[in-house]
Amino acid sequence: MHLLQKFTEFIKKENLFQSKDKLLLAVSGGVDSVVLCELCKQGGYDFVIAHCNFQLRGEESKRDEEYVRELAKKNNVEIFAKRFETERYAEENKISIQVAARELRYEWFNSLINQSTNQPINYIVTAHHANDNIETLLINFFKGTGISGLRGILPKHGKIIRPLLFSKKAELLEFAKEHALKYVEDSSNASDKYTRNYFRNQLIPSIQKVFPQAEDNLLDSIERFRDIEILYQQSISVYKKKLLEKKGGEVHIPVLKLLKSEPLSTIIYEIIKDFGFTSNQTDEVIKLLNSDSGKYVQSASHRIIKNRKWLLISPADTAIAENILFEEKDKVIEYVSGKLKFEKSTTTNSQLLTDNFIAMLDADEIIFPLLLRKWKQGDYFYPLGMNKKKKLSRFFIDQKLSLTEKENVWVLEMNKKIIWVVGKRIDDRFKITSNTKNILKISQG
Repeated sequence: MHLLQKFTEFIKKENLFQSKDKLLLAVSGGVDSVVLCELCKQGGYDFVIAHCNFQLRGEESKRDEEYVRELAKKNNVEIFAKRFETERYAEENKISIQVAARELRYEWFNSLINQSTNQPINYIVTAHHANDNIETLLINFFKGTGISGLRGILPKHGKIIRPLLFSKKAELLEFAKEHALKYVEDSSNASDKYTRNYFRNQLIPSIQKVFPQAEDNLLDSIERFRDIEILYQQSISVYKKKLLEKKGGEVHIPVLKLLKSEPLSTIIYEIIKDFGFTSNQTDEVIKLLNSDSGKYVQSASHRIIKNRKWLLISPADTAIAENILFEEKDKVIEYVSGKLKFEKSTTTNSQLLTDNFIAMLDADEIIFPLLLRKWKQGDYFYPLGMNKKKKLSRFFIDQKLSLTEKENVWVLEMNKKIIWVVGKRIDDRFKITSNTKNILKISQG
C-alpha cells in the first residue's frame, strides 16, 4: 500500500481531524517533517508551517530555518518561524535543554492556535513516527513508568496530532527518495550524549541482533497497552466515583472504604497524582491511613490530612481551603473568614482577656498540629465554665445564631477535641488555671 493511502487511512481510523480543518505543521527541515509536509500537500489538507530555531547548533540552525522558509514558499503556504534563547531558558528554569526546547515549542504552538482568528488553526501536527514511539516506550520502561508510559505516544492528545505513528523511519526515507524530496540533517542526531539517540543508535540495534522482529513486536505491544490503558482508566474511574466525595474545594476519602480497595497503592497513586503528588509519596499516604488525626503529606499545591476516619485532600492555599493545619511554627494563617494570629507567652507577662475573638489557652495542654475546619453535625465540646459536653448544634441554639451565622462557624481542633469554637467560646478543658505557666493566645482578625 502506498504511503499516502496509509496516511489518509490512519487519519480516518484514529479520527485525527476533518478535511475542513486547518493544520499547523511543526517542520524542522528533517526528513520526517518534510515527508509530513509532502503527504499533507498530496492529501489536499489545508496547512501552515511553524519552525522553531532553538539556536543550539550555530550556522546549522540558521541553515535549517532558511531551508524551511524555502519549503513554505515552494508549497505556497504561510510560515511562522521563531528563534528561542533555549540555553538561557533552561538555565533560568533549571531544566535540561531537551525539556526547555519542548516547553518553548509547545507554548509557542499553542499561542499560534489561540491567536489565529481569520482562519482558525485547529490542530498542531508533529512528525513523530513508529520508531519514535518505540524509543519512547523503552525510555519510559527503563526510567520507571505506569501504564500510560507503556502505551507510548498517542496519535491524538488534545490539540496535538501525530499522523505518522503508523510508519517506520525506513518508509519515510523511501518516500523521500521516490519523490526526490530534499531535507536537512541534524548533526546532533549522531551524538549518543542524548538519551534518545543512545536508544536509537546503540540499544535498539543491539536488541535486534538477538530479536530481529523486536520493532514489530514492540509496536504490537504498544497497541495492546493502549487498549489495556482504556480498561485501566475505566476501572480507576469506578474507584474514584466510589471513594471521592467533593466538598467545596476539597476532596474527602473514607479511610475504611479505601483500605478495602485493591490494589491499594495503585488506586491511591491514581487519586493523588491529580493533586501534585508523586509516586514516591504513595507509601507516605498509605501510612496516613493508620496514623493519628492531624498527620499529613504535602505536595506543592495540596495537603492530604488524616482527620479521624477520613483523608482530606485540601488546597495548600489556606485562603480557599476548608481544612487547614497549623504547625507550632505558624504565626499567622489566613483562611476564608479572615485570619488567626498565634502568640505564646508566660503567665507573668500576659494580661488575661475575655474577648470572644481571642482564645487564651494553656499552652502546655496544646499538642500540634491543630486543625481549623468548618463545624459539622455531631461536633461537641465542653463550653468554658461547664464540666459537661454540649453538641455545637445545641450551643448555637442557646447563642441564638441565625442559619447564616451557623454556616460560617469554624472550629479549632486538636486530636479530635475542639479547643475553640472560633469567635464564640473556648473549651473548658484547655482554659488557663492557677497551674498554668505558658499561654497560647489566638486572635481572630
